[in-house]
Amino acid sequence: MFTLLSINFGASEKGSRRVQCTWQGILEVGLWLLNIGALLFFLSGCDATPNNPYPNDKRDANIYYAAFSEQPKTLDPARSYSSDEAVFTSQIYEPPLEYHYLKRPYELSPLTAAQMPAVSYYDKQDRLLDKDAAGSSVSYTLYTIHLRNDIQYQPHPALARDGKGQYRYHELHQRNLKDIRTLSDFPYTGTRPLRAEDYVYEIKRLASPRVQSPIFGVMSHHIVGFEEYHNRLKAAYAKAAQENKLFVDLRGYALEGVSIIDDTTYQIKVHGKYPQMQFWLAMPFFAPIPWEADAFYSQKGLQENNISLDWYPIGTGPYRLIENNPNRRMVLAKNPNFRKVYYPTEGGAQDKAEGILKNAGKPIPFIDEFKFTLEKESIPQWTKFLQGYYDQSGISSDSFAQAIEVTSDGKMILSKALQQKGIRLRTSISLSSFYYGFNMLDSLVGGHSERARLLRQAISIAVNEEEYISVFLNGRGIPAQGPLPPGIFGYHEGQAEYNSYIYQRQNGHTVRKSIEEAKALLVKAGYPDGRDEKTGEPLIISIDAPDSGDPDGKARFLWLRKQLAGIGIQLSIRATDYNRFQEKMRSGNAQLFFWGWQADYPDPENFLFLLYGPNGKVKFGGENAANYDNSEFNVLFDQMKSLPNGAKRQAIIDTMVEMVRHDAPWIWGFHPINLSLQHEWVSPGNPSDLVRNHLKYLSLEAPFREKLRKQWNRPIIWPIFILTSMLIVLLIPIIIRFWLKRRRPAIQYDRE
Repeated sequence: MFTLLSINFGASEKGSRRVQCTWQGILEVGLWLLNIGALLFFLSGCDATPNNPYPNDKRDANIYYAAFSEQPKTLDPARSYSSDEAVFTSQIYEPPLEYHYLKRPYELSPLTAAQMPAVSYYDKQDRLLDKDAAGSSVSYTLYTIHLRNDIQYQPHPALARDGKGQYRYHELHQRNLKDIRTLSDFPYTGTRPLRAEDYVYEIKRLASPRVQSPIFGVMSHHIVGFEEYHNRLKAAYAKAAQENKLFVDLRGYALEGVSIIDDTTYQIKVHGKYPQMQFWLAMPFFAPIPWEADAFYSQKGLQENNISLDWYPIGTGPYRLIENNPNRRMVLAKNPNFRKVYYPTEGGAQDKAEGILKNAGKPIPFIDEFKFTLEKESIPQWTKFLQGYYDQSGISSDSFAQAIEVTSDGKMILSKALQQKGIRLRTSISLSSFYYGFNMLDSLVGGHSERARLLRQAISIAVNEEEYISVFLNGRGIPAQGPLPPGIFGYHEGQAEYNSYIYQRQNGHTVRKSIEEAKALLVKAGYPDGRDEKTGEPLIISIDAPDSGDPDGKARFLWLRKQLAGIGIQLSIRATDYNRFQEKMRSGNAQLFFWGWQADYPDPENFLFLLYGPNGKVKFGGENAANYDNSEFNVLFDQMKSLPNGAKRQAIIDTMVEMVRHDAPWIWGFHPINLSLQHEWVSPGNPSDLVRNHLKYLSLEAPFREKLRKQWNRPIIWPIFILTSMLIVLLIPIIIRFWLKRRRPAIQYDRE
């Protein structure tokens, strides 16, 4: 701190009293004002944005910036089943197939496969059948996959070899690990070509009791010998534990359902006719894992340092993970060993008009790095997006009003403020369903009695999904009319798709039936005014839900309680921790519950199997959480699942959907509408729930981004000018007074 003025009052030797001032104060004031001026000059001509969270030397770098809100649990492709994790795994791992980036309806195309798999059907006598053979005559199906021969793995220590061809890091001792904390601490890396055995090894891992893949139950019904293999590996791991061995080489254990033909060819054998198998071949579950990675990560020292396939993937995709700090940042960088691949040229007229085809035929990927920063709160993330520091953003409830305007006809458009910033809005209906499920094993709301069915229908009418979507989702959803979302074969677009048990047609519009009609159904069910007509006891229904502590979640259940109160039913909310909730679902102790499902693949089988009896959660541990079991529905499902899309399949689906509408095992809920925002310096994209390896198709103009960042984040310096002016105004009288006193002679007082 400096002294503005140094003023000293003292007595002279002659008793006189005078004012003594120094020039130090005025000099310091002048220097201070000069510093202020220099600062203002610097800020006014500064080339960099003062609040830029990224290094100045990266301002024009070809780096894409985004945020994530949930830390991934695992990046092991055999275990990962979350959309938050798919952001990373889908860029690193490559299954044999992928969804075409631009074609709609969704169409599978080769990724690492040289062409689409050859599909062959066989009967019980191993005789080859015609490709149009009925599902009942097919004993098993063979999928033969031929791979490209130009694919290499990303650099990885598990593949590093020394001059003699020996693996450098497969027999690590504690002394080798003293300086190893992350994968990047290994000084050597290596690579090798992709081989068919790598895909077979991963399928074996799906059956491993040590891996515990979430799709083991599904695949055990389809891949021949899968469950038996699981049991064989249990014994193998037990023996290895007795011998104090951590690594069990799955190459030494044959699985009947998969076989290696040669280095670039393998086969998968599935029970019966299961055309959905091709969709699974586009998911990371069926991506390759080299045995070397399993051997490398099985070493005790690495496991103790948390260096595992959960956190350090190894793939052949366009990007590799170079920084993994899920509590702060995740960084993907180009795989230097990636092969020659080009942006698709096939797209519709709308794709061309929107600029999605501007990179057609160019080699991909375009962007050098993707930096994902953890943002647990939506407001900071939104603010950084508006400043240009994130290249994309979703729209939270907090920012919805700032981002979206709703037209008179209910259409959502981008606000004028965001349009002026060149931001683009992409809208798509999610291939997912959220619903309230009735436990069909429950003595009150379950079963196929007329009384229980009418009760479920009455509740379904009373729960106003349109209101829910408006209040809690800002209109970002459409009410479900059944188990199928738009975009899935079997769903009827437009007014033709409506549930006549819950809705009715009025003046050309589909409207929800009235509360009075719901009350009338309650009377028929034997619950007038929400009371049992025999006992007079009030009707109380409980809903089980995991307690997240989220205020919005509590508000939703209070809203549901109000909905049921409208027809005289009392709702008991039983919140519990997620593990306890899962146990209740497995044991069938829940009565009403909230659930959701996002498509694994774009086929009606992937939604209708949620109501398939042999897929019941309590009896079979499947995904039929409502435990709905209708024998006629089950028979139709078995017919439908193996049929190609066409009139015959559509007719069966229509019958099945009408059946479950009548039985009402779900309150059908809603299908979310996805809204995403992109800055204009990012190439237009094609949003999709299924094309998750989309990052390789994105490009950006980094210099243009930096230019707009500077415009949007100019330092606000006018308060400093005002403050400086005020100080000068305040100091001028003091300086003048000081100057006058300096020139005036001192007053002399004579001693009497």
